[in-house]
Amino acid sequence: MELPYRWNGTEGRVRVEVGVNEDPAALGCDEMARGFPFCHATVEHPAIGYADMLGWVQLVRSSARGSGFYLDYFEPLGSVPQPFGFYGLEPTLFDAPHTDELENWDFLAHSFLCGLGGELIEFRHEVRAVLGFSWGFSKRGQEFEYLRPEAIGVADWEGHVDYLTGALGGWKFASGFHRHPLDP
Repeated sequence: MELPYRWNGTEGRVRVEVGVNEDPAALGCDEMARGFPFCHATVEHPAIGYADMLGWVQLVRSSARGSGFYLDYFEPLGSVPQPFGFYGLEPTLFDAPHTDELENWDFLAHSFLCGLGGELIEFRHEVRAVLGFSWGFSKRGQEFEYLRPEAIGVADWEGHVDYLTGALGGWKFASGFHRHPLDP
């Protein structure tokens, strides 16, 4: 799937691949991850500096953690005081959820490409979503149903803003999808 966007006056696109983990070692996973899905989203943008930096904010609803979405941090770093799992010039989102502890598991991710709002010289703690997509799976025993990636909209982002604000009180989360850090 490809999703076009515009940020900082330049066109870009995100390429999303959701596939089956057929080589756990190559993806940095344990062997028990075989058969689980992975998501790889790459940003293509002629990024050259700070104004072009973007990041991925991913929220997950998982039957392993009850109901409702929660912020999905990059697990090796643990809980961090900012919302981005990945951040930088042309950041890549990668996720390969897996466990051998659950016979049945439903997993739905909402992944948002985001930038920071305001002037570059400001200490900015305002996240502005640019685009979003969902992906996931349902596991019953050894059988998987893979959910294809689909574009999601502003309503999906705004449905997470209250949770994000509560989880990361020092951050603001702007409504809507944005094209530039100085857009109102």
